[in-house]
Amino acid sequence: MKKQLNLIIMTLLAVVTLASCSDSVTYADLKKKERNAINRYISNQKIQKISEAKFEKQGFTTDTTKNEYVLFESNGVYMQIVRKGEGASLKPGETATVLCRFKEYNILEGDSALQLTNILQYNWQVDKMTVKNTSGTFTASFISGESLMYNRYSSQAVPSGWLVPLTYINLGRIPKGEEIAKVRLIVPHTQGQSDASKNVYPCLYEITYALGR
Repeated sequence: MKKQLNLIIMTLLAVVTLASCSDSVTYADLKKKERNAINRYISNQKIQKISEAKFEKQGFTTDTTKNEYVLFESNGVYMQIVRKGEGASLKPGETATVLCRFKEYNILEGDSALQLTNILQYNWQVDKMTVKNTSGTFTASFISGESLMYNRYSSQAVPSGWLVPLTYINLGRIPKGEEIAKVRLIVPHTQGQSDASKNVYPCLYEITYALGR
């Protein structure tokens, strides 16, 4: 009887162990789910992916009539330049205040899963960040108290994906009535904000960039 009881207990433990193993989700699983979400979005939106070589050949522009996005292989960010903007780009050695309006979509949850915006909601708050160009490498931080992204994610760190367009756009001033730069970005978690990085999900962004004071 005791042997039978031990056998039953061991069998139950084995079943529980197998069940727990099958339910566990690895980082590789999460990354695969993220890639699938990005690929689904690209397919659903009929996005035409172009290489960095073609992007350069086209004068660092994307054809919005063809819904082109350039893929940056080094970081996995996709970018569409809707408007290059007037004014000038931030030169090496320069530091500036940049004003952003944005929409953030969690595309793991669906193509139109709006997660955060200072356009439709919180439209009184323009996100401000301090940006520095060091020999072509951009670094930035949100200004405390003047950023919805900072308030939501409790971090001054600007998502790396937000900095990718700064090499290719101009920063105009809104009071001058200049046409300000606008881009769309598909940003994987490795280049995203803190919550996306922690929970492994990609975001779509629509962002405008203007020069502040």
